[in-house]
Parts: sequence; C-alpha cells; structure tokens
Amino acid sequence: MKKLLIIPITFLAAGSFFLNSCGNTSSEKGMKAPVQNNSDTTTQKEKKESDRKKEKEEKEEKEEKEEKEKTSFVKPASFIISNNAGTTNIENMQTVFKSETITSAKYAAYSIKAEKEGYHQIALLFKAVSTAENIHANNHKALLEQSGVAVPIIKPVFTIHNTRENLKDAIAGEKYEIKKSYPEFVTEAIQTDNQLAMASLTYTYKTEKRHKLFYKAELVALENNAEKYLPSEFYVCGNCGNTYHTTMPANCSNPMAAGENFIKINSL
Repeated sequence: MKKLLIIPITFLAAGSFFLNSCGNTSSEKGMKAPVQNNSDTTTQKEKKESDRKKEKEEKEEKEEKEEKEKTSFVKPASFIISNNAGTTNIENMQTVFKSETITSAKYAAYSIKAEKEGYHQIALLFKAVSTAENIHANNHKALLEQSGVAVPIIKPVFTIHNTRENLKDAIAGEKYEIKKSYPEFVTEAIQTDNQLAMASLTYTYKTEKRHKLFYKAELVALENNAEKYLPSEFYVCGNCGNTYHTTMPANCSNPMAAGENFIKINSL
C-alpha cells in the first residue's frame, strides 16, 4: 500500500516542481523586460546628453576662435598711402610737404640774416634745421609720389625780420606743428593704418620738438648776450631729419635711421 502511494506523490512533486519552474521562468522574463527598456532609455539619454555637450563645446570653441582672431589679427602694413585709405591722409601729407618746403627755405634765409648780423652760432642752427626740414619735405614727397599723387611745385613766400624776431617766428611755427598739425595727422594715419605715413609723421613730430627747444635756448642766449656760448656744430640724420648738437650720437633715436647717415653742419 505504501508503495502505491509513493508513485503518485512523486509525480505530484515533479509536476509541482515543473509548474513552479515554468512560472518562475515566465515571471523572470516579465521582470527582465522593463529592465531592458530602462537600459535603452538610459543609453538614449546619455547619447543625447553627449551630443548636446559636444555641440556646446564646438560652439564655444568656434566663438573662442572668432574672438581670438578679432583680438590677435594683425593687418598687413600699408607702405604707401592709397585712395582706399581715404583722401584725408593724402591731403595731410600734401599739407606737411608744403609746410616743410616753405619752412626749409625760410630757415635758410634766416641763417643768412643771422650771419650778416654777426650771430654765427644762430646761423648754424638755422642752417641745420633748414636741412632737417628739407629731409622731412622729401620724405613726405616720396610718400605722395608712391601713392600716384601729383606733387605740386611750391614757391615759398615769407618775410625776413631781424634775428631776434626770426627766432620768435621759428618758435611759434614749431609750437603750432607740435601742438596742432602733426598730432592730428599722426592720429588719422593710425586710424587708416597707413604705417609708413605714420612713421614719417611721427619722426618729424619728434624732431620738431627738439627744434623748438634749440630755438628757445638760442633766443635766451641772444637776449642775454651769451650767443657765443651756443653750439657751433650740429648733426642732422639724413633719413629722418632728427637734429643733434656738439656730439654725433652712435645712432639716431628714431628707429628708421642709421647712425652713419648723419650730416655734419659746422660751417655756412
């Protein structure tokens, strides 16, 4: 009797085990599906986030590059004045060419007048500065010619007074150039990126400041009867017109000028 009961129980146990196994398998499948879906969703989110991050980085990199180009880009040097830079610079260069041409001729005449009045040292200064102004005029003329601009023929007109009045006139002329014309013209050359014009104007401006100091010192000496103590030797840079007295420097203080190009002025 016991043997008969064992078989059904065994089959019942096996059947129960089989059903449980099937049920667990079905349940596991049902539970695993959502997990798989969650994984897919997470991957998609991560991809989207990665794409957004990459897009943002590329945008930032592009903006940074554009900003860098704005701040570090160097325009090519304009070695001549062109109509593309506007007519203002051309008109300015014509103005200073005319002014330096007239001033050179006037100072040459003042030199002769000073020598006639017995002021040899003052005559030497006028000759030196006349030489410098002629160099300035030629530099300005060269820029105009390179730009294809017709350079007018200037016929200097001026009045000669006595040496004291001539020195005062020279001081007033240099002062005007230092305070008014050259600073304005240099600024406009910078704004239009005419670099050679800017250099020529700047070096002339610096030289005119030295000329003014020379003239003021000589006027003081003249008024105090001390003109015999004034310098009797001057050196003019052949490139830019910069002017020195007594001792020739090794090099001109203006970068464009080499020291070996100085013109010595110690006689009329």
